[in-house]
Amino acid sequence: MLEDLLEGAGRSIVFGGVGIGLMAVGFVLVDLLTPGKLRDLIWVEKNPNAALLLSANQLGIAAIVFTSIFTTWDSFGQGLASTVLFGLIGIAIMGLAFLVLDWLTPGKLGEVICTQEKHPGALVSAASHFGAAVIVCACIA
Repeated sequence: MLEDLLEGAGRSIVFGGVGIGLMAVGFVLVDLLTPGKLRDLIWVEKNPNAALLLSANQLGIAAIVFTSIFTTWDSFGQGLASTVLFGLIGIAIMGLAFLVLDWLTPGKLGEVICTQEKHPGALVSAASHFGAAVIVCACIA
């Protein structure tokens, strides 16, 4: 029993580290897609649009990580590989979804995200990010 607990704790640490790493990559993606520094937009300027987009991105990545782990719980190696692979695919698809939405809408979506006033385009962009992640989750299961 203690052995199972220790193994589970070890897996939690490894998967937690991988999940945090993927969320950091997601942060970098959103930072690249929006003009300016994302950290300043959110924590200094308190920009609600940037915060909404990053929140959807982070929750989407967490959903992908959860689904990967949950569907491969019996094989640590397979679960780890699945988490990294599908996490990176999900991040790429979220970036693509942002670019497609930017192409379909007037103006530049990155600039909309950077406006200080709440903008409905930010909500649509956040939904697009999270929706892309949910699609990846469905492909894992």
